[in-house]
Amino acid sequence: MIRTDPGGAFSLIEGALRKESVSAPWLLAVSVGHCSVRLSPEECRNVLYGPGRDEGLRATIWRQVVAEARQEPAGGVGTGRLLVVWLTIPGLYRNLRRILRQSRVERADLEAEAVLAVLGALDSAHPESPDLGGHMIKEAVNRMWSYADRVRREVPVVDVAGFAEARRATALRAVPQQLTDEWELHLTPPPRPDGLAATLRFTDSRTRREGERIGALAHCAGLPDLVFRARRHKDSKLIGTLALSPMGVRR
Repeated sequence: MIRTDPGGAFSLIEGALRKESVSAPWLLAVSVGHCSVRLSPEECRNVLYGPGRDEGLRATIWRQVVAEARQEPAGGVGTGRLLVVWLTIPGLYRNLRRILRQSRVERADLEAEAVLAVLGALDSAHPESPDLGGHMIKEAVNRMWSYADRVRREVPVVDVAGFAEARRATALRAVPQQLTDEWELHLTPPPRPDGLAATLRFTDSRTRREGERIGALAHCAGLPDLVFRARRHKDSKLIGTLALSPMGVRR
């Protein structure tokens, strides 16, 4: 037997039953021969899983706990239903251990699947079935294996939109602030003494905003006519180049 997971469903059920037993001790009345005995939850477990099991008493305990659990109001999980699940747990450990060893699944998820299967089997099983406990344990084991197989066949899918947004945010943080706030204007005359003119070369996209920036820079430098002349026709002679680049970045 393996220990219960402190954050799993099995541990929560055991904690709830222990809390109930402190405030109102629960005893199961079963008939043994011509006598009636009252068994605590721990004694019921010992009868069901201990050495030298009495098959007749074992079947009686399962029928009794299932009958009492099904008398509880529908839609709730009372002490009787919790007890039924708790009594099935030892019968699940072997397969639980195998699944955890063979598959990369969370134990808490397996325990939750097992609990749901036991509760479903409790509601659907016939109270006079010869092996109520075995039926509920089998349903829980099958559901755990089915869940592990489903997880194993799942293919992880990348959140494309989230991935693109994360890359975009990273790229924006990597851009120095000066590239958008500070700019320099450089004039490069050709290697011949025939005057100074310029063509415009933008190191960023050719947008209206960049045009306004270079116009403002030219105006501050007292060179509006020079920038205007840069818009030469294709037949005119090249007399220089004008490049706009971020502050501190020269090409």
